[in-house]
Amino acid sequence: MIIGLTGSIASGKSTISAMLKEKGFPIVDADLVARIVVERGTKTLQEIEEVFGKEIMNVDGTLDREALGQIIFHNPAKRKLLNDLMHPAIRAEMLRQRDKLIQDGHSTIIMDIPLLFESKLQHFVDKIMVVSVTEETQLQRLMERNSLSIEEAMARIQSQLPISEKEKGADAVIYNNGSKEESKEQLERLLDQWDI
Repeated sequence: MIIGLTGSIASGKSTISAMLKEKGFPIVDADLVARIVVERGTKTLQEIEEVFGKEIMNVDGTLDREALGQIIFHNPAKRKLLNDLMHPAIRAEMLRQRDKLIQDGHSTIIMDIPLLFESKLQHFVDKIMVVSVTEETQLQRLMERNSLSIEEAMARIQSQLPISEKEKGADAVIYNNGSKEESKEQLERLLDQWDI
């Protein structure tokens, strides 16, 4: 069974992902894959530099994520341009990792994909688990975690599909407003229900 794990920024998806990893499930992590495909010397990084210019590069030839972030967070057209460059490479690498895990004999694989719905990748997985929080909790966590102003945090939240929309497309929802223990109990119950 391929399980798609998703949520929204600052929903606590990484916490749930860590719990699943602790239980021994192999994880294909889209965020890690997104870093792999833009490592120094990759074709994707070269294409990004050609489109966005030298100012998004560090002197050592690596990507300056902060500089790129400043450009794309307030500019939907440029964000789309970046996604169009990165997504094919990310998809190919995620499928390569997934297929290798299947080949290695794993019966349950977690695909941790923050933008599962936005990228329309539901067909990559058999079941979808959404980690959800209230808007207030999400905003507070994001401001604290990334030291952002309310405006900056809202811009990042609004660049994604609302959590309520993601919940509609989920096979199961873990509500992550309380303690880690409460979230863990929900996860345990869900894994039992899914018999994995």
